Amino acid sequence: MLKLIPQWFIRYKFFNSLLLGLSVGAIFTIYTPLEPSVYSLGGVALAVGMLLVARLYVHILNAQWFFRISLFVEIVLLLVMCYFLLHPYTYQTALIVYIGYQATFVFGSYLVRVETLLMGEERLLTRLDTAKQMGYLSGMAGSYLFYRLLDQFGIVENQPQVYHLHFILIAIEVLVIFLIIKSFQRS
Repeated sequence: MLKLIPQWFIRYKFFNSLLLGLSVGAIFTIYTPLEPSVYSLGGVALAVGMLLVARLYVHILNAQWFFRISLFVEIVLLLVMCYFLLHPYTYQTALIVYIGYQATFVFGSYLVRVETLLMGEERLLTRLDTAKQMGYLSGMAGSYLFYRLLDQFGIVENQPQVYHLHFILIAIEVLVIFLIIKSFQRS
């Protein structure tokens, strides 16, 4: 049986949110080749997926499944980022990145619900949500500064800027995976 270690989990959520803040602007550039109908179809698939996950709550609202699903989500994100770096910027790349992100979003509501259940105490939830917001704000500010820095080096087009950002994103994602593993121990 697994037990959540709040101190490590709060660190995990900070860096997880930092990653989100850094990457949020990049997604719009990566998704540029996709047609609006893809977003509609993706939204339907997302809603169906979230509905299926909700129907499984009776079985997966526990630390064991929370760890497995969290790790799965982080590994999918790492693979999607690596795919983006290794393949040319095409419609297929945009679609694969979109599908990868949508696959992780299917678990969004579930992950928030279980983290609330596992953290329990108001004090820990306050620390958790503070860490998440601080990470997100740091990521947004960091991405802005990174793009401005690239401008200074003559890299002013969106696609090359997003490409270069992914090296930082991958490094942070590896740290995020390490932290989610450290966030649980066998009891």
